[in-house]
Amino acid sequence: MERKTIHISGKRQITIPQKYFEALGFGKEAECILQDNMILIKPVSENTGGEFAEQILADLIAQGYSGETLLKKFKEEQKKVRPAVEKMMQKAKEAAEGKGEFYTYDKIFGPEE
Repeated sequence: MERKTIHISGKRQITIPQKYFEALGFGKEAECILQDNMILIKPVSENTGGEFAEQILADLIAQGYSGETLLKKFKEEQKKVRPAVEKMMQKAKEAAEGKGEFYTYDKIFGPEE
């Protein structure tokens, strides 16, 4: 673990040290998470939705689907993504309000590769 003390401006702004900024691949946005009396700041992942499609296709192909059957199953599975995300967002809202369990991104999706 590496530590660095940083300054907080009068407007409550901080500067992420360049070494950390580059090492973690920050872009124009950061995610700020309140957890266990700490603030975690991490880069926002660029998620275009294509990752879900790739995972769905890989899983269906691994199950042996191909051709028209693969396309049909893919469409069925893809329709399940939005309701699942909406359910996760509701659970996140409940956790933020102290009414539910807190889950990390990695706990839900697994670590990024």
